[in-house]
Amino acid sequence: MLFSGTRTSDLSKTSIFIIVFGLLILGGGAYGFTEIGEEVLEQEKFAVDAAAVDIVGNADGTWIDTAMGWVTEAGSVTVITILSVIMIISLLFFIPYSKWVAVYLAVSMIGISLLTSGLKSLFGRDRPELLDQYDGTGYSFPSGHTTGSTVFYGFMIYLIVVSPLSKPVKWLVNILLFLMILAVSLSRVFLNVHYLTDILGGLALGFSWLLVCIAALEIMLWRGRRKKLT
Repeated sequence: MLFSGTRTSDLSKTSIFIIVFGLLILGGGAYGFTEIGEEVLEQEKFAVDAAAVDIVGNADGTWIDTAMGWVTEAGSVTVITILSVIMIISLLFFIPYSKWVAVYLAVSMIGISLLTSGLKSLFGRDRPELLDQYDGTGYSFPSGHTTGSTVFYGFMIYLIVVSPLSKPVKWLVNILLFLMILAVSLSRVFLNVHYLTDILGGLALGFSWLLVCIAALEIMLWRGRRKKLT
């Protein structure tokens, strides 16, 4: 198990993979967010947004709206905050991981909240429709439900990857968590409170920030292991 490895001297293969893969995704995510952000600042129209509206319009229906309303709640500020607090307390007192994991989860969630709020104010993009019922208020880019869900559920994916669970269980749980991120993100388009490019920007920002935090955590734990041996 990775975190019990604080008693070993070498960076684990899992750690190396996470750091290298994370940096590659970070570069791609940062580039994608920058490209979309520049167009948003120039108030450009995106063909992909228009295409998404057409697709959603064809799939419009009362039962879909109801289902998407439930799905989108999994990425709301209230739900993500409650889940984050529960997970941080569990990591501090009940789950046998390094306490630094709880600290970095807190840093990840607080950081993405501040980043999202700041960038929304910077870009100042209006929403396609204002719907308080689905937290569809304020500025649109990037999607806060998307960034919050990506970082929280993404951090859970990371914890599962480094856990002692069997590979089949890891794959099953992580696929479900990844689908949760996608479902919450796309629900914002179905509910017409975000453009598809808000979602793409949110995914790019969320995964980039998540991987920065995970890489920093992995490097810090590795340095801690080395220090204990000297």
